[in-house]
Amino acid sequence: MQSRTLSRELALLLLGQIPDRDSPGSAGGGPDPLAQTSLEALLQRALTSLAQHVREALDRSAEALQQAQQQLLDSELQADGEAQLPRVRQHLQEGLTLGEQALNRLSASLELPRLLLLSDQEEVRRGALERAGAVLGQRSSIDARLDRVMEGWRLTRLPRIDRDILRLAVVDLEHFGTPAAVACNEAVELANRWSDDQGRRMINGVLRRFTTATV
Repeated sequence: MQSRTLSRELALLLLGQIPDRDSPGSAGGGPDPLAQTSLEALLQRALTSLAQHVREALDRSAEALQQAQQQLLDSELQADGEAQLPRVRQHLQEGLTLGEQALNRLSASLELPRLLLLSDQEEVRRGALERAGAVLGQRSSIDARLDRVMEGWRLTRLPRIDRDILRLAVVDLEHFGTPAAVACNEAVELANRWSDDQGRRMINGVLRRFTTATV
């Protein structure tokens, strides 16, 4: 992971610690969270949450692998006649599917301990704080421009994590001089780790329309 990639991911986690004033159910007009705590303190809180996330992801991976092992064992125990073949195939399929899901989850979480380890590097932390600060400083403007390319959707309808990934991509484009193709690809990589397949596709489409509209 490059320092820029690490900084972007840390900034995403940091932003998640701050109430989104435009999200459904948010208390608009409330006290500014930055007036009550520093970005550095919020970053530390985000790292604590990340450590917990890593532990939970590894636990879920272990459980899924155990379930896959049990399904494969059940298929072996029932392989005693043609009448059992449909049930054997079902156990095999379920076991292989669970195993694949567990390995995918484990693969997605392997970089997170490294993120924790490298988060104390000055360049990484400074980059995360600068990116988060840039998003917070121009969030209303960024959101308005993203809304214009949403094609029938509103940014507020997206999950919070997807909104923040989009906002960070805009900041990368406009404040850090990141090439459009790189910013889009790295936003999609963040979505692969923190969102879902629908969110990844939405983020990719919105950013491509955004970069086209701003050329």
